[in-house]
Amino acid sequence: MACHEIAALRLGLMRVLGLKDEAARQHELAELGDGASEPGPIQSMCDPRDLQSLRRFYEAAVSMLEERVAATRPEDTKLPYLRSLVILTKKVELDLANQIENLTRLFSDLEQMHDFVHEIYPAD
Repeated sequence: MACHEIAALRLGLMRVLGLKDEAARQHELAELGDGASEPGPIQSMCDPRDLQSLRRFYEAAVSMLEERVAATRPEDTKLPYLRSLVILTKKVELDLANQIENLTRLFSDLEQMHDFVHEIYPAD
């Protein structure tokens, strides 16, 4: 039983952030197994175009996990693990949203600071 959502998110973040760690990449691909090649949000997270795409794919993967948990019978021995995985993925979803929001705010703040510098030192 693997945490596909987290492994795929790590692969996607490596790509978006430009991280070149082949050992980590191979570890996450091994964690995913066939999940890296099956069409869907997990596969899409492995090679995102940008942070917003990665976030959308992650949210879709979390929704699929929630559906899987809802369909799991109460006596299934995997249910406690799956429920814990939902908690973990929801926390990561919140953290990802906060990080993207912080980067977006930084982008906006840079423009404001640039304008402020030109108020003090007008451009020629």
